Amino acid sequence: MPSISSLVAKLVATYPAVHFEVGPEFMWSPTRQTIYYNPAQPHASALLLHELAHALLGHDDYRRDIELISLERQAWDKAGTLTAQFGVLIDEDTRENHLDSYRDWLHARSTCPNCSAVGYQMKKSLYHCVACDASWRVNEARVCALRRHKVAT
Repeated sequence: MPSISSLVAKLVATYPAVHFEVGPEFMWSPTRQTIYYNPAQPHASALLLHELAHALLGHDDYRRDIELISLERQAWDKAGTLTAQFGVLIDEDTRENHLDSYRDWLHARSTCPNCSAVGYQMKKSLYHCVACDASWRVNEARVCALRRHKVAT
């Protein structure tokens, strides 16, 4: 498996329209056409290909949280097609652990802060519970702590 720096060099040469920049987290920024990566993070090469897959697939936004899980799965599938070309191994545990983190994120966002039932998403940051009729707003919380705030109904 190539070092992260040699992998980045290959990716820069292969995809000149995509920029690569060291950052605290792995992230694709469609507005900046930049992949941020942390070379010290475990499975850095696999995560780098995953973020590249978001770029190649044109992932730029989602309307519902459940769509994000679909985008993540698509990106992991695409990353799997890039492994032979760049000599990177992506094991199934890495892939599923990262997908599980999004599943856990979705479950936490959709859990009613009033009765703990699972609610449904009404708008980008607004959920509603059919069990107790509560509504709540959520923050983005993909790289920070989740916050749920009850909304008066």
